[in-house]
Amino acid sequence: MRTSARRPGHLQRRFAPIALLMAMLLTVGAAVSVIAERSGRHGGSERMTSEEFPTAPPLVAGPLPPSADPSPSGPPVGAPSPTPVLRLAGAVPTAGSGRFGYDHRTGPVLGRAGDLQHYRVAVESGSGEDAAAFGQVVQAALTGPGSWVDSGRLRLQQVPEGSAQNFTVYLATARTAGRMCADGGVNISIGGRPYTSCRAPGRVIINLDRWRLSVPHYVQAGVPLSVYRTYVVNHEVGHQLGHRHERCPGAGRPAPVMMQQTLFLDGCRVNPWPYVDGRRYAGPAL
Repeated sequence: MRTSARRPGHLQRRFAPIALLMAMLLTVGAAVSVIAERSGRHGGSERMTSEEFPTAPPLVAGPLPPSADPSPSGPPVGAPSPTPVLRLAGAVPTAGSGRFGYDHRTGPVLGRAGDLQHYRVAVESGSGEDAAAFGQVVQAALTGPGSWVDSGRLRLQQVPEGSAQNFTVYLATARTAGRMCADGGVNISIGGRPYTSCRAPGRVIINLDRWRLSVPHYVQAGVPLSVYRTYVVNHEVGHQLGHRHERCPGAGRPAPVMMQQTLFLDGCRVNPWPYVDGRRYAGPAL
């Protein structure tokens, strides 16, 4: 009877080492499975995409001028800072009249030295946008600090309609932008709808959809619409100035302004400026 009474404790002591060994094997196996799963997801490559950096803070190379803020009006005096505007609410016109109204202002000369290029600003009728307001945002983007004029070899100045100019910056509805870009040999459509902006000879064409809605990966990362607007102006004007597309120089680093940030970040962080800390910032050629 004494033997029978002691048997359960005796068995527990006898099989305890085996149970411990089995638990260790299960733990190691689970760790191996996790490592294999992570390795399989990257396919053996160290290249990471923007989706793997959902919480990475956006990089903005310099403070944005107040005129770049798309908010309809400023906050009351003494009110807390408003939440940054990520995209504008309301329907976006898909087509306009095909005719353009111009900002009639003559702007200041941007830049301290170098070749002086003149540009006009135009907005499609029926887009619901104001030419003067659009012109102010374009000017803010091209003023910097961090814009193309920081090279010291280029100056830019807005001129009114009818003046001699080197290029025109257009804000056009998606349908009109698609047609204008196609006329210049550029296809901006994704899924059958004009999606991106473009540059055609003498024309910098900004898609109204992107101007009002930004792009999903910017919005998901909490990047203000004003930052996207600064980026898209500097990117397309960069094409007008002769610059081509560039690639992300490395995960976590600022995206070159000539990278196609409208489509992807490839692990880089948002950057709307061609000059960072006073130096030209570029990535590998695409």
